[in-house]
Amino acid sequence: MFDSHAHYDDERFDEDREGLLDAIDADDSMTGIINASVDITSSEKLIALAALRKKHYAAVGIHPHEAEHAGSGYIEKLREFASAEKVVAIGEIGLDYHYDFSPRDIQRGVFEEQLILAKELSLPVIIHDREAHQDCIEAVLRYPELKGVFHSFSGSAETANILLKRGWYLSFNGIITFKNAAKPRSVAQIVPDDRLLIETDCPYLSPVPLRGRRNDSRNLRYIEAELANLRGQTIEHIEKITTENAKRLFGIK
Repeated sequence: MFDSHAHYDDERFDEDREGLLDAIDADDSMTGIINASVDITSSEKLIALAALRKKHYAAVGIHPHEAEHAGSGYIEKLREFASAEKVVAIGEIGLDYHYDFSPRDIQRGVFEEQLILAKELSLPVIIHDREAHQDCIEAVLRYPELKGVFHSFSGSAETANILLKRGWYLSFNGIITFKNAAKPRSVAQIVPDDRLLIETDCPYLSPVPLRGRRNDSRNLRYIEAELANLRGQTIEHIEKITTENAKRLFGIK
């Protein structure tokens, strides 16, 4: 299993992080984990974590919630961070029009600057898109040479097809185990094998039957099982293709 989106620097892991990560590292079914950053401090922590843990890799970036607080010189800091050995992407970056924790014009500016940085560095991007589908798509399609993933995909089939035709990946998490999540459950059925990723977004979005509890990467098995059911494929096939896809996208050998 390959968890393409996690947040092991989150404070919810503070009490038992090392023991939990030791258990995950000892799980032979776990191949790799991409930890996505939300700000400069998060980026620094996750680079350090990746250096210490064989299965962990880092993405560096400014989350749209934190865009207003990015600070001067943040692009130069991210450019420096991106040179670290196990940094494999710029992320998570994007737009969030649900919470609007940062003003939308600032979100869009910070998002654009990070897309330009990813293009410059030839790194894939991890996109956060919440209730901002049109603006997110228009932004990424301005840079056709970019590649990446829309994590926790929540758009329509039409939106999915626009992105898939441009070579983007779509990632699904515990939400697809929620029976009322009709849109992502239906879209998960149409994604081609070579564009499908899975994630936990831990500590958030635990799948059924663990909904409401703290999430971790070992719970990918519930997501794999639901995808297999939705797509009419075996769990082993889902595991194989999503691991291969994650390694391909993020350049992991």
